Amino acid sequence: MKKKYFGLNLPMLLILAIIVFIATYLGVLSKDLAGGVALMFAIGIILYEIGEVIPFWNTYVGGGLVLAFLGTAVLCYYKVIPEDYVELISSVNSKPMGVLNFFIIMLITGSLLGLNRELMIKSFAGYIPAILGGVVGAAVLGIIGGLFFGVSPANTVLKYVLPVMGGGNGAGAVPLSQIYERVTGDAAANYYGFAISILTIANIFAIIAGGLLNKIGERNPKLTGDKKTLMRSAPEIGKGEENFTTQLKDYTGAILMGLTFYQLGRLIADKIWDPLVPSVPIHPFAFMIILVALANGLGIIPGSLRQASKEVQSFFTKNIVILVMVGVGVETDLHELVAAITIGNVIMALLIVIGAIIGSGLVGHLVGFYFVDSAVTAGLCMANRGGSGDIAVLGAADRMELMSYAQLSSRLGGGIILVIGSILFGSLM
Repeated sequence: MKKKYFGLNLPMLLILAIIVFIATYLGVLSKDLAGGVALMFAIGIILYEIGEVIPFWNTYVGGGLVLAFLGTAVLCYYKVIPEDYVELISSVNSKPMGVLNFFIIMLITGSLLGLNRELMIKSFAGYIPAILGGVVGAAVLGIIGGLFFGVSPANTVLKYVLPVMGGGNGAGAVPLSQIYERVTGDAAANYYGFAISILTIANIFAIIAGGLLNKIGERNPKLTGDKKTLMRSAPEIGKGEENFTTQLKDYTGAILMGLTFYQLGRLIADKIWDPLVPSVPIHPFAFMIILVALANGLGIIPGSLRQASKEVQSFFTKNIVILVMVGVGVETDLHELVAAITIGNVIMALLIVIGAIIGSGLVGHLVGFYFVDSAVTAGLCMANRGGSGDIAVLGAADRMELMSYAQLSSRLGGGIILVIGSILFGSLM
């Protein structure tokens, strides 16, 4: 039987991709959702399939998904993709069209509603300690590295650890720079420029580490579960889980339900939380996670809709993820990465990521989680560039169904870092 590439044989895939590329270089590819998605799939599927067969890369670095991300970033760096279509892909992925948000919403809804209620409650209770374990581990190894390169412990924590562990760019580096300006009187840009460079380096290490942790889990099954749950007792807890049959219309209902949960999260974040606690912004995804978890815990979602949400999530993680990885690659600035690459910065960023892995993995193990899965979600998904970084890390680690925990790290964990930053900027600077 001949190999299929997302349902296409090789000649058909190449013909379709060539048509899209010709239309792109002649400037006739439509600059709307249809054109953007066509170009993203054409680039993404080819890079994905190449990444899946490259020795070592497909085993230890993350395979096709990571090549779709980094390969697209390289294509943009060398201006292989025309600038107009780079902007189109960026608009499809983030603003104004927001495929990235749509993707994350569907993953959060499906992964949470697919969890056994008892398992969900028990795993959430231990997750904040695992996040804090990762932060402490990152700080300890970061400070040790800083001492070797003449960076004081205070500067290591404030300029290296906080930006890396802050939940990404928009939720971490940007508000941290604003806190820095408010406390010190120095321009926010002076903090942000360095912070985003260190974060970019750490993000690459986090993605690679996700692939390595996946291989460690495969070679040591006791360190990981089924890649869908965190808790070591999950199989026993989930034995009584029911299966439900779904109809096509259930998928529409599941999608509408997930999107509505997100809008409700926005309402709470913008109209209730921000006016009450303006100094600690929390992303709507954090409130969405709480709402979906409550809905599951209270048992108010019909079984068929929960099952449909799981199946929609599965479709997105296996297919739409290609679009997202291309979009993330387009928005990755390799100039920033190259400018920040010094021996000291690279080693310190690496040590911070390793510290996050060790701290979150060990604390996670103590509270009943699998070491690998806790390290990936509570550790690496703190030490990356937020939502897009979560997707890249989970893709490399083959653990997309843990998106809800990853978002807890980026959003609630990022909020914790902002609180810590507010205190430390005032006391250490």
